[in-house]
Amino acid sequence: QVQLVESGGGLVPAGGSLGLSCAASGGTYSTYTMGWFRQIPGKEREFVASISWMHDTTYYADSVKGRFTISRDNAKNTVYLQMNSLKPEDTAVYYCAADASRGLLAARTRGAYDYWGQGTQVTVSS
Repeated sequence: QVQLVESGGGLVPAGGSLGLSCAASGGTYSTYTMGWFRQIPGKEREFVASISWMHDTTYYADSVKGRFTISRDNAKNTVYLQMNSLKPEDTAVYYCAADASRGLLAARTRGAYDYWGQGTQVTVSS
């Protein structure tokens, strides 16, 4: 069974930076597309970024493009999300997810992901 554990959340002022990590255990991490999603109370969980397993192709939500960077280290079974120029509207619980389908494109929809972490809170103060 694949387990995903996020870390790195916290409180940061607007304009600041924060880095999230997600460590995977179990399964074959190097063949998983990895994604980050976020959710605020009362709203749907939304796509933030993803990185494919084969060519490290990345995708970003328009709202974070140019500010967030997703990367992965297969030797450490870890995916990262570097968040810069944070805005109050980035406040959410951030979830790491793994897609084990070995699709060639990095998925951007919730339903494509098989495994989820427990989430980490990111709060951006204005």
